[in-house]
Amino acid sequence: MTSDVPGPALCSAKGCQAPATWDLLWNNPRLHTPERRKIWLACDEHRASLTDFLGSRSFLKDVQPHDPDRDDPGPR
Repeated sequence: MTSDVPGPALCSAKGCQAPATWDLLWNNPRLHTPERRKIWLACDEHRASLTDFLGSRSFLKDVQPHDPDRDDPGPR
């Protein structure tokens, strides 16, 4: 049986099932227009590692507290 109600937003770190507390807004300038923002979700534990990963590639644009009303980030 499946539910029509979506579950809580979960951290994007591989294997993590913790609720998201941060939105990491990023884009790949080789693929996306400058104003486009993709979103990775992060829990408190994985915020630094995911931020470092995106930052080392110059993809990270902003880190904000998780907003469940922000556009759906799509598949993790």
